[in-house]
Formats: sequence, C-alpha cells, structure tokens
Amino acid sequence: MTRAPQETIIVDAYRIACDGGGGSGGHPRVWLQIPKDVGWVVCPYCDTRYVHRDFEGTVD
Repeated sequence: MTRAPQETIIVDAYRIACDGGGGSGGHPRVWLQIPKDVGWVVCPYCDTRYVHRDFEGTVD
C-alpha cells in the first residue's frame, strides 16, 4: 500500500539531503538522488516528495 507524500518541495539539484525539518518531526539526514528520467524522489523517512525544477508541473 502506497501513502501520499506529506509535502512536495521543488529543488534545483538532483542530489539533495533530507532531515525531516529537524525538531521532534526530524529524522537522520539522508542523501537522496532524483533520477533524471523521472524527476522526483520521496524520502523514505518522512514521505516528503522532492521534485526537480525541470519537472515542476509534470508530477502528480
């Protein structure tokens, strides 16, 4: 079963770091690679979706 992402963030890089925003909602920092053919990736800890700017508006 797939859950919907909590938040979508538009980024300019294909390799990004996610720490869940810190505080009580944070998690260990992980580095995520956005596949250049897909344009987005979801953090396995917090379900935040990172979309590369080149794919903005094309990802549901």
